Amino acid sequence: MFQTIALCFLAGLMGTNALPHLIKGLVGEEFPTVLGNSPVRNALAGLTGILLTALFVLWADMPSHPWTAAISISIGAYVMATFHGLRGAFWLNSAAGRSNPATPASASQGAQGG
Repeated sequence: MFQTIALCFLAGLMGTNALPHLIKGLVGEEFPTVLGNSPVRNALAGLTGILLTALFVLWADMPSHPWTAAISISIGAYVMATFHGLRGAFWLNSAAGRSNPATPASASQGAQGG
């Protein structure tokens, strides 16, 4: 059962983390990643995250412990959603000394001269 808990938690974490990277990459916008902020790197990171999520789900033996799996996936997803909701990716980039991409709000403020 520990395997189900750990792998389902990682699946929730990775699956939720993959979404903003994949979406930003597919629409051609920058978003902070460990490998750089470019849209191509984000798209590739998002696809890799989805692949890892599928592998974690495959290895998790979910049919043997369905409720444990559902709860673990949910907790992992909530943790990552909170991280991104609190702009954790931008904070992590700043803490590591890397530049952050311009956000739409800061880009529009710069265009308005404020």
